[in-house]
Amino acid sequence: MPIQLHDSLSRTSRPLAPAQADGIYRFYNCGPTVYAAAHIGNFRTFVVNDLLRRLLDLEFPGKVKHVRNLTDVDDKTIRRSREEGRPLAAVTKEWTDKFHADCAALNCLPPHVEPSATGHIPEQIDMIAALEKRGHAYRTDDGSVYFKVSSFPGYGALSRVKERELRVGSALAGKPQTHDADEKEDGSDFALWKGHKPDDGDNFWPSPWGQGRPGWHIECSAMSKKHLGDTIDLHTGGVDLLFPHHENEIAQSQCCNGTTFAHHWYHSEHLLVDGKKMSKSLGNLYTLDQLKEMGHSPAALRYALLAGHPRKQLNFTLDSLHAAEKALAQLRTFRAALQPGGTADPFAPALAALQDDLNTPNALGIIFTALHAGPANVSPAAFDRILFALGLDLSEPVAPKADVPAEVTALAEQRWAVKAAKNWAEADRLRGAIAALGWTMLDRKDGYSLEPAKK
Repeated sequence: MPIQLHDSLSRTSRPLAPAQADGIYRFYNCGPTVYAAAHIGNFRTFVVNDLLRRLLDLEFPGKVKHVRNLTDVDDKTIRRSREEGRPLAAVTKEWTDKFHADCAALNCLPPHVEPSATGHIPEQIDMIAALEKRGHAYRTDDGSVYFKVSSFPGYGALSRVKERELRVGSALAGKPQTHDADEKEDGSDFALWKGHKPDDGDNFWPSPWGQGRPGWHIECSAMSKKHLGDTIDLHTGGVDLLFPHHENEIAQSQCCNGTTFAHHWYHSEHLLVDGKKMSKSLGNLYTLDQLKEMGHSPAALRYALLAGHPRKQLNFTLDSLHAAEKALAQLRTFRAALQPGGTADPFAPALAALQDDLNTPNALGIIFTALHAGPANVSPAAFDRILFALGLDLSEPVAPKADVPAEVTALAEQRWAVKAAKNWAEADRLRGAIAALGWTMLDRKDGYSLEPAKK
């Protein structure tokens, strides 16, 4: 069966197929801003994109062209460069390398092309010049260039943003257009080119409008056009990019190229941690390295990130990683028990579930039903095929757990006992004593676990 995928623009589920005669499936997804380590919320989106990429490779073998960009110049990267007193290129290379290492650890396939914003300045300038020539952009006195949203009647079709929500000071879900300068003709207009300011330091390029740098939105339109053409088959990203970033991509691309920008749009939902939105202030923003320091494997994180439907919010907990490790152990045991020559494929329905709007919970349920039925006559190739689709590498050893000091273990046992006796005050005191020693005690229905406290 063909892959059926929800389309954020039409709000319907539609089959994926290459639109052009060459049969190449053109797939673009927004990559990271490389100024710090990506957190697990970012990686939920990248893992979901990797799942989609793998399904496309199975559906159109040798005919997929996957492009994922790197944002290596913007306010965040420049600010980090200035804070550290290092050239922008040195900062972004460090975090690009880190992103690649994390992607490899999570078994994400590399894109076929990974363009950077700084590597495509001429293409962005050309696109801005075309928009200005066609009346969709205007210059301001500070050397900036803005896209004129009122010049594109189709603006808002993707996000369903209403006219009143484009006014200055309002937004869709609290996401206003950035007010880059007072010279904008309308609050909804957005920057295509930013005139040089002192805070930019040495990070500027020459242009017909003077020295400056591109705005955030234009980079994806220019890189997509360069490497995939005027029209692509699929554009993906997290739901946080739907407005304004993807809405702006559509506007500037279609006004420049005079044709449909993307035939299909897909957005994955937010990751919550312990039921709350991730934030540094709450102390619930995890990176892959932090989880590895706690003894969790990247394979377990990948499994946990795939456990919920991509178009629904997923609540991540450390307990979900323990459950993932157990699930991976079952998969390893089953794979080891398979015999050459097996012909049965009980996993075909699981692949069909993935092809039906990336229904990972349904697929995993089908897989474990097959596991419980036993390995007799099951095809190793069929099992490996579904593992490939999910990107689960069973060869990865489970990361060793950190050794728990005897003192911490004794306190945890005491706390578990007083908690069972409903002595809440003493339980809280003991939890504090455990925390003072650098450990976190996580309660479960059937017991508890100890994790090194986040640094």
